[in-house]
Amino acid sequence: MGCCARIAASGQRLGSPTRAGVSTTGRGRRPRGATTARLAPSSVHCAPDRSLGWAATKEAGISADEATLAKRAKDYTEAWLGEDDALLSARKRGQELGAVPIGPGGGAMLRFLAATVGARAAVEVGTGAGVSGIYLLRGMPGDGVLTSIDVEGEHQRVAKESFAEADIPSGRARLITGRALDVLPRLTDGGYDLVFCDAAKAEYGDYLREALRLLRPGGVLAFDNALWHGRVPDPSNRDSETVAVRELLRQVHDDDRLTPVLLSAGDGLLAAVKGA
Repeated sequence: MGCCARIAASGQRLGSPTRAGVSTTGRGRRPRGATTARLAPSSVHCAPDRSLGWAATKEAGISADEATLAKRAKDYTEAWLGEDDALLSARKRGQELGAVPIGPGGGAMLRFLAATVGARAAVEVGTGAGVSGIYLLRGMPGDGVLTSIDVEGEHQRVAKESFAEADIPSGRARLITGRALDVLPRLTDGGYDLVFCDAAKAEYGDYLREALRLLRPGGVLAFDNALWHGRVPDPSNRDSETVAVRELLRQVHDDDRLTPVLLSAGDGLLAAVKGA
């Protein structure tokens, strides 16, 4: 199909790619395990974010000096690894498209997660200009395949350019143009090692449901914008997107099948491992 084959959304059921190019299937859920005690979301301390402003940090008992140091540390960690020309070009394309890409810190974490689980099959919801796709593919083994979904065909055309500039071999990414909630149900149950979502925040809860079905035991899910521009920790923000992200955090926090973590990288990255 050539590099990053574009697959039109149709009624066809899509399998997960494997080393031999054969779809794998397999249904079944593990029994619900014993509950694990976790802190309630309301009692979890949130680190200061510059978008919260001084009023929010003061209310949380954080001094101006502490907030400045926290911002300095965050900026340092975001820039620590740096990005090569291919990523910088892809990032610029994304900004020009209005498809804001994941930050360098979040991208580095995606690469780390893909490498940690040895992800040979991954799903991405929200192709954008290809920044997160490059990070994921660089963390995956050389025979790993990324299935990336985006409702905007222009985004995927630009992503192909980004993948080519990053020297990603032909066939390592298949791009599916269509609405995520129309495409995801056609992907193979338990056929993926990693699912990453960075698209419509109002649909995050639906993406979670699909991700849990798609992931194998031991697989990893990840969501970008888990702090949503610093609005999530501030209870006064009640817009629909912020509320949807908060609800996602609650669902992941309370799901006994998942071992979760919430990172402050970039705009917040939520990740979780699906239990065996």
